This record gives sequence, C-alpha cells and structure tokens, in this order.
Amino acid sequence: MKSKKSPRIADRIEKYRSPSSSWNPHYLGYFECFNEQSYYEAHDVLEELWLEDRGRTEANFYKGLIQFAGAFVHLQKNRLEPAFRLFLLAENNLSQYENRYQGLTLADILLMGKEYRNRLQTSEFNLNPWSPQQPPQLNFPALQSSSEIS
Repeated sequence: MKSKKSPRIADRIEKYRSPSSSWNPHYLGYFECFNEQSYYEAHDVLEELWLEDRGRTEANFYKGLIQFAGAFVHLQKNRLEPAFRLFLLAENNLSQYENRYQGLTLADILLMGKEYRNRLQTSEFNLNPWSPQQPPQLNFPALQSSSEIS
C-alpha cells in the first residue's frame, strides 16, 4: 500500500534497503527517526509497515510502537493528557508480546512509557517530563551491532 507520504518515507529509509538485511527498512527507520526526536516521522515510517501487516501477528506490535512515538509527538507539543493516553494504548498493545520480540526488549519500552505516565500523573498534567536536551532513546541492538547503517 502506498500513501501520499511514500516518497518522503522512502527517502528516510533508503539507506536501510539491503538484500542482506533481515529487517524491514521501515522498522529500522523507525528507530533512527525516534532517536533523532523525529517522533512524527517515526510514526509515519512505521505506519506504512503496520498498514501492510494489519490482521497479522505483528500488527499490534507495530501499532504499539506507533502509539509510543505518537505520545512523544504530543509531549513535544505540550499536549500532556493525550500523551498519557497514548502511552497507555501503547502499553496495552506491546504487552501482548514476549519481552524479546522482533529484536527489541519490550520491558525497556514499557518501563519508559510507565515512567513518563507516572511523571505526568504525579504533576497532575502540569509538568512536561520530556526534554529535548535529554530525549529518550530506543536501543535496538540489531541496528547498532550490524552494518545496517552505512
């Protein structure tokens, strides 16, 4: 399925297209975008993969990662309650999978989401726990330990 966003997304993931890679370039692009604080782009990059996989085992996994990035989009825009809700939705979707899934340790992501939710709730949605100076990072070992990035 191709969307209007496809050319922009293709540019983001081009470096991950390799016949030797076992990972989908959209999946790898998600982590790069997220770790660059490009949360909306991370959402877009993975959304194309999710749309292709709806109805399959991975669909809710991708949906959870999309929601997780979306929560940070809301934090960037200082929309604290929508961010809180997306963290909950992401947890609901990601907690359906084993801790180690698609090369990712889900416990780390779930803990990060819980910590942000707790900080939002403790401040009664008056303080934004996200800081561009200390942004969250998602560790994807397969990306870091391989030659996926040229």
